[in-house]
Amino acid sequence: MEQSWFMFILSAIIINNILLIRFLGNCPFLGVTTAMDSAIGMSAACIFVNVLSGVLCWIFQKAVLDTLGLEYLQTLAFILIIAGLVQFVEMVLQKMSPGLYRALGIYLPLITTNCMIFGVAVLNIQEDYDFMHTVVYSIATAVGFSVAMVIMAGIRERMRIAHIPKLLDGVPLGLITAGMIGLSFFGLAGVG
Repeated sequence: MEQSWFMFILSAIIINNILLIRFLGNCPFLGVTTAMDSAIGMSAACIFVNVLSGVLCWIFQKAVLDTLGLEYLQTLAFILIIAGLVQFVEMVLQKMSPGLYRALGIYLPLITTNCMIFGVAVLNIQEDYDFMHTVVYSIATAVGFSVAMVIMAGIRERMRIAHIPKLLDGVPLGLITAGMIGLSFFGLAGVG
């Protein structure tokens, strides 16, 4: 039985959250979530790039790699597509919308090294999604990534005013918190 669109989207956003369940994109999760503004900026940039790269990689896979029998070049091709896309978007934003370019700042180039973007492009191919499923899955996983980023940023902002033992302050508490959030999302694994 085919999964309904609602469960497909819910699964990508929450049940199989790309960051908390599949553990892709942990670097920005721990590095950028120290402030809510940073988390929102990174999330917005990731949504935009994830959807474009997911679609472009799917088209390239079906039109070029599968057609010519060059599937073994998938990793190299996807990395080049994602890096080129990020550079192109950065140049266009710098020329067309300097305000948005300044708002995204360092987050846009950092997306090139975000393994969530590459992971989603590969998952679209591995799961044998058609074009529509690829678009929806790319959007939903990016939204799920953003939800996790915002939750973590909110918790870490509260940690600044809490009395935390010196031994746990910083990265150790960030990792423990990430694990606890992941466990809470994992509790939904039986849904659908």
